[in-house]
Amino acid sequence: MPFAQRTAALAISPTLATAAKAKALAAQGISVIDFSMGEPDFDTPAHIKAACAQALTNGMTKYGPAAGLPALRTAIAAALQRDCDLRYQANEILVTCGAKEALFAALQVLVDSGDEVIVPAPYWVSYPEQVKLCGGVPVFVETQTRPDLTLTATQLEQACTSRTKVVMLNSPSNPTGVVYSRAALAAIGRVCAARGLWVISDEMYDRLVYPPATFSSFVTAAPECREQTILVNGLSKTYAMTGWRIGYAAGPAAAIDKMTAWHSQVVTHPTSFAQHGAVAALSGDQACVATMHHAFQQRRDATMRGLRAIPGLQTPEPAGAFFAFPNVTHFLGRTAGERTITTSLELADYLLDQAHVAVVAGEGFGAPGFIRLSYALEMPALEEGLKRLATALAQLQ
Repeated sequence: MPFAQRTAALAISPTLATAAKAKALAAQGISVIDFSMGEPDFDTPAHIKAACAQALTNGMTKYGPAAGLPALRTAIAAALQRDCDLRYQANEILVTCGAKEALFAALQVLVDSGDEVIVPAPYWVSYPEQVKLCGGVPVFVETQTRPDLTLTATQLEQACTSRTKVVMLNSPSNPTGVVYSRAALAAIGRVCAARGLWVISDEMYDRLVYPPATFSSFVTAAPECREQTILVNGLSKTYAMTGWRIGYAAGPAAAIDKMTAWHSQVVTHPTSFAQHGAVAALSGDQACVATMHHAFQQRRDATMRGLRAIPGLQTPEPAGAFFAFPNVTHFLGRTAGERTITTSLELADYLLDQAHVAVVAGEGFGAPGFIRLSYALEMPALEEGLKRLATALAQLQ
């Protein structure tokens, strides 16, 4: 029996696929350094877990509002004002099962069959797949030739057609760690405002930005686009809550209403007691955020020292998130024994087989010739992985 045509070319996320290979090797007793997963290695802070446990004790295990608990939507609005000087009402916020669902919900209500969605490349792996699942057409705009790997307003203008409906933005970026300047976002905003384009701004790593870079929300930089922008964020990275699956969208009430209706038919609502933990995360002591931020910055610096010491590897310094995205084209066309490395995908396989180091090939991010490393690892593992990486690359002839 045939399956639905829209799933014909759908593949598992390459980051999850690489992590699965790494785990399979580890299950065989092999020491694998896994740079593949975009997941903080820290435990969820104790006060957040305590709030969730208390909610369980209090019997908070029933159905709740589809859009999320009122207390959590209020806490999200307060956090947006505290961190970004943005003012949203609770009815302009939807709590979702992770930021990934918020992105998909936004695309579901904005994109009709044949609509074009501008996706700057490199991009997070799920953007084009979600666009296609909604019947849209991802239009990729290459930024790899630019030193800062950012989309410019001129590139956006040139990519637009009469079918363009949505622009996807991601700052700080996964996979590059790039942080868009406020001026760059403002320029993009002027194009979007003039053309009446919707913007989906993925700001998941907003609290993980390293000086001298500073974070600007898209709506802060381009306030004229507020009524045509869906901000997407979540608690996974900032608060080490990946498995909790709590994300959110903020936008104009009419759009949020439609997203809530779609969301209610698909997932009902996020887990009730997890939402109580999320209230504690956003409203409680933020010292845990500063502690993790400091650790990530130290790891970023150690990662850059290690990568820059490898001849032929070109790595822009990430200003945010916890990823490095080196250009590995210098090593393509080289051999290891009878094995010839012609693509970054083959290089990633070689590194896993030869050095037991898991990285994600750039092909999954629309950037062949690059690899992504997550430095969300404890320092000893991080440093050992960088040594293995350097040794394996040096062995290529």
